[in-house]
Amino acid sequence: MDTVGRLLRIGLTQFISAANAELAQAELQRLTDHPLPNFADAIAALLRDNLIRDPIRLEDHALQCHWRLELTPAGVARARTLTGA
Repeated sequence: MDTVGRLLRIGLTQFISAANAELAQAELQRLTDHPLPNFADAIAALLRDNLIRDPIRLEDHALQCHWRLELTPAGVARARTLTGA
């Protein structure tokens, strides 16, 4: 499975939040137990196809941005087709 597919599958079952993209990538690699080549390109493709929400967030009253993987409804549907759910 490619990086986009792995990200969709993990986003369906896990809540991923990290201080930055590098830490998020490390956590996602740990959870999938696979390297994630072209991580930035995969995130860009997911955003372009409206399968995830913008991962960089500045929440109300926060002092700094953080990175979060959150699927859109279209992303959930695509992830379910990948998992057979």
